[in-house]
Amino acid sequence: MTGIADTLQDTHARIAAACAAAGRAEQDVTLLAVSKTFGPDAVREAHAAGQRAFGENYVQEALDKIAALADLRAGLQWHLIGPLQSNKTRVVAESFDWVHSVDRLKVAERLSAQRPPHLPPLQVCLQVNVSGEASKSGVAPQALPALAAQVAALPRLRLRGLMSIPEPAGTFDAQREPHRELFALLQALRRQGLQLDTLSMGMSADLEAAVAEGATIVRIGTAIFGGRTRRATA
Repeated sequence: MTGIADTLQDTHARIAAACAAAGRAEQDVTLLAVSKTFGPDAVREAHAAGQRAFGENYVQEALDKIAALADLRAGLQWHLIGPLQSNKTRVVAESFDWVHSVDRLKVAERLSAQRPPHLPPLQVCLQVNVSGEASKSGVAPQALPALAAQVAALPRLRLRGLMSIPEPAGTFDAQREPHRELFALLQALRRQGLQLDTLSMGMSADLEAAVAEGATIVRIGTAIFGGRTRRATA
């Protein structure tokens, strides 16, 4: 039976191959293990295999997991990658290291105000709706420059870059297109003077396309933990 240590090794091999194909250094791409709907034991097993960064979609599930794994807290990075409601910003500001899904100023302002002063600045990415899907969260590309400038000015936050969840595509070239667009948006913000270094894009099905277009964090769940049979509560 394949264990999490094996699937992590396989995923790192995919990242290494994708980086080689793109002419990039493997160390420039961070693997974020998406552990949503899998319990603390799965995270503990992944940690024992060397994984340190974990992504969660649902706030309450993540908080329960963070509490259950309090003995490992110093060695774990917790990333919120799912939608964030403004009424849950306080617990997120108090408990997470990264938030990838900021898409409006109100949420960023609340995270800034509620980040405890004894903690390092909360690392944040702005989620961009590159595919223009009505069902998807994310700021529209045309509204991104103004939002980025406002968020970058907030205390207790550090704006790191951009995140996207494009609609699935069937071919490698089609997968690359929205990732290429997100890279271009990041470059435009850099030309505005913003010091950004992060592109959170790419999942199990399109990891290679994302790396080819400059991903610095790839969010991999199924390829590591397997298929999901239940939906956690928010």
